[in-house]
Amino acid sequence: MNGLKKGLGLFWMILGPASIICMFLQAYEKVGLAAEGVQKTNTALQWGIILFIFIPISAGLVIFGYYALKGEYSQLPSGSEESTD
Repeated sequence: MNGLKKGLGLFWMILGPASIICMFLQAYEKVGLAAEGVQKTNTALQWGIILFIFIPISAGLVIFGYYALKGEYSQLPSGSEESTD
């Protein structure tokens, strides 16, 4: 099971930057194809908000994957008395 956790950790570390790259490419394509004027401004604003929200999520995926690859989730507490603050 620990091997699976480490393998998925690597997967999450790759998925974070890959998803951001795909979203930037998609935003560039959609904003470039939008008509001129207000429609282009609205499309750019929508994609700016989407990217602003999604970048921290993808950074969290990378951090989570790093800790999983490092083995931080190998020993999980079985109850509340084992957890440390």
